[in-house]
Amino acid sequence: MKKCGFIFIVLLMVACSSSKNTSGHKSFSSEQINLITAADSLTPMRVFKITNKQDSILLRTKSQYIKPDSTDIVLQTFVKRLYKTVTDSMSLGVGIAAPQVGILKNIIWVQRFDKENFPFEVYLNPKIVSYSEKKQVRREGCLSIPNRSDTLSTRAYSILLEYDTLEAKHITETVEDFTAIIFQHEIDHLNGILYIDHLNKEITDAKKK
Repeated sequence: MKKCGFIFIVLLMVACSSSKNTSGHKSFSSEQINLITAADSLTPMRVFKITNKQDSILLRTKSQYIKPDSTDIVLQTFVKRLYKTVTDSMSLGVGIAAPQVGILKNIIWVQRFDKENFPFEVYLNPKIVSYSEKKQVRREGCLSIPNRSDTLSTRAYSILLEYDTLEAKHITETVEDFTAIIFQHEIDHLNGILYIDHLNKEITDAKKK
């Protein structure tokens, strides 16, 4: 009789443990899930702007690691909605980062102008390992900074990049020219940095000379 009671208690503990493990999402908070699943995967998300105080605070916040998992339905939905946002006729950007739609996770889409047909590709947890000393001068704009573009001269011409794919493959590659700028711009977003921060530094440094 005691043995049966012991088995019952063990089963109850296992059941409680399983329930606890599945009660919360492993990558996104409940608020993030609500934002992501508020519409279907074909619906663009609202782009956060620095002209809005609350938006600006989030855009200045560092993003977090995202666990790569191609079977994660919420992650799949978010990746698709983020893609629809950057390719939406109202946006027409060449890259976008998750914080720009209110999700503080390390996810970006980048249009690869260095590949045939200029495909858009998604990157999880991207990190720039090294920058070339050679710089390039390019004009930049940002979906989160309305009606403005500026010329920067401090972007590296070449970068060594590390990232994860949705299928959890960890990849390292070298990216150059204009595509390297897009990566630098979007990865800055993951660190709460906007391109105008570089512009302000350039102006300050120029005044010191």
